[in-house]
Amino acid sequence: MPKILRVLNRLNVGGPTYNVAYLAKHMALGYETRVLAGIKEPQEGSSAYMLEDLGVPYEYVPDMFRSINPKKDFRALRHIQHAVKEYKPDIVHTHAAKAGVLGRLAAYHSAHRPKAILHTYHGNVFDGYFSPVKTKVFLAIERYLAGISNAIISISEQQKYDLVNTYHIAPASKIHVIKLGFDLEKFADNQASKRLSFRQFYHLAEDDVVITITGRLAPIKNHFLFLDTLKVLKDTHPELRFKVFIVGDGELLEPIITMIGQFGFTCCRANENYYAADIIFTSWRKDIDVINAGSDIIALTSLNEGTPVSIIEAMAAQKGVICTDVGGVRDVVKDGHNGFICEQQPAAYAKKLRELIVNKSLREEMAANGKRIAFQNYSYHRLVQETEDLYKFLMQ
Repeated sequence: MPKILRVLNRLNVGGPTYNVAYLAKHMALGYETRVLAGIKEPQEGSSAYMLEDLGVPYEYVPDMFRSINPKKDFRALRHIQHAVKEYKPDIVHTHAAKAGVLGRLAAYHSAHRPKAILHTYHGNVFDGYFSPVKTKVFLAIERYLAGISNAIISISEQQKYDLVNTYHIAPASKIHVIKLGFDLEKFADNQASKRLSFRQFYHLAEDDVVITITGRLAPIKNHFLFLDTLKVLKDTHPELRFKVFIVGDGELLEPIITMIGQFGFTCCRANENYYAADIIFTSWRKDIDVINAGSDIIALTSLNEGTPVSIIEAMAAQKGVICTDVGGVRDVVKDGHNGFICEQQPAAYAKKLRELIVNKSLREEMAANGKRIAFQNYSYHRLVQETEDLYKFLMQ
């Protein structure tokens, strides 16, 4: 039975953990799998429950953190090298940036070199994260790592195009597009009861239009554009009636709350119960299916995005979606068909968001289209089959 070692950045909420969890669980019949994961940051929501709920065991790499620290990174590298030597995997598959660096180096320079080394890009750190000088260094490292990899997986056609043509990471022949896959049924099931439960808990009227944005409160998610957009709507269309939910936590919580006050909105923190506020923070929540059911519109304002997981989940829940035009968004959302895609500019974003708020029939039509697209393209069954096909090709 072929053995796989999966190395994951950290167990924080997002697409990489879903990817690892479903692959580890549903390829189990044909493969033996061991999962190594780094340590999440304190303000990040834990995604360990995704693995635990599926019965997938995992181990932490004690010194693997998101931030760069040469001493800790070296210790993490040695830890992974030891795991490779002891486990003797046939395949080492890394997921996301830090794991991709340390995991591939450990595998390639191990006393036991696997038959195949491959890496999945769940996004990239080449836009919106670091200074131009640091970005050049990271690009050089990624090009070297691509050279020692047997295959690269991109999660969208747009991402593959960028890796090949914009960043020159690897030739197109080495990069395979395998979209993320999810268990979407829970987002479609029991919508009416979940919606009623959510809206009763937060004392929402039936005609309150609920706009939700989900994600880490970090610069890359660009919540300030979202707030700028709400301010435009408040100033130009004061008659609009809507309620906003911000799901997530992070280092920008306090600056975001300050900006909300400066714009004349009221807000309610996750540990408060002032539900008459304009904007309600929920912190991290496991029951995103309930939140989506109670919402009407799901927004994304990121500066960069690999595959927009929150938008796929919203589409499965048959909700209106609105996104900035970044990364792999256009692989998921067709502008005007199953959602809106906007420039990263408050007035333009506000114009389309207002259309979703006031035009219920359009919102429902696009939401129905979105549900079909989500279930056709983002099932975990397809993810597992396509990944297994690639493994078999590499093992020949």
